[in-house]
Amino acid sequence: MPGRLVRTPRLTLVPPGKENLPDLIRLKGDPRVFELMLHGVRSPERTREELEDDIEFWEVRGYGTWCVFETETGEFLGIAGLMERPDGRGVAMRFALWPECRGKGYAREAARAGLEFGHRAGLARIIAVAWEENHASRQVLGDIGMAECDAFDHKGRRMILFESLRRG
Repeated sequence: MPGRLVRTPRLTLVPPGKENLPDLIRLKGDPRVFELMLHGVRSPERTREELEDDIEFWEVRGYGTWCVFETETGEFLGIAGLMERPDGRGVAMRFALWPECRGKGYAREAARAGLEFGHRAGLARIIAVAWEENHASRQVLGDIGMAECDAFDHKGRRMILFESLRRG
C-alpha cells in the first residue's frame, strides 16, 4: 500500500487488514484500553464490523486508522489514526495502545505521525476528544501541537475538544 504505510523512528503504522482481526479483538475487548473510548469495550463481532468499516474508510478517504507495530520486534502495540466522529464534530485523531506502552512515548509518536499524515492528505482541521480526567491523553494531544478549543458533556463526563489546523 504505497503512501499509506507510515514509519517513525520506532514504529510502523499499517492500515488494518483482515489479518489484524485477532489483535484488534484482544485490544478492543480489553477494558484497560477501550473502557473510556467512544462506545466502550467492543465484542468480537463489533470489532469485525469496525475492521470492515476501517478498510472501506481507507479506500474511500485515503486515510484512516492504522495498526501500530514496534518496528524492531514487530509487536502489535495498538491503533492510532483518523476517523470521522459519529457526532458530526469532524475528523478526529484517536489512539489506543496497550497499557504496557504507557510512559514510553509510543502514543505521542503514533499520534504525531497520524496528525502529520492527515494534514498532508489535505485535512485543514483535525480534532481530538479526551475525557477531562484522562491527563495522559490530554498531555499527548498537547505535546503533538493540538490546542484545546472547546468542551462538552458526554454521559456525565466532561470532554475536552482539541484541534490542529493545517498551516499554509
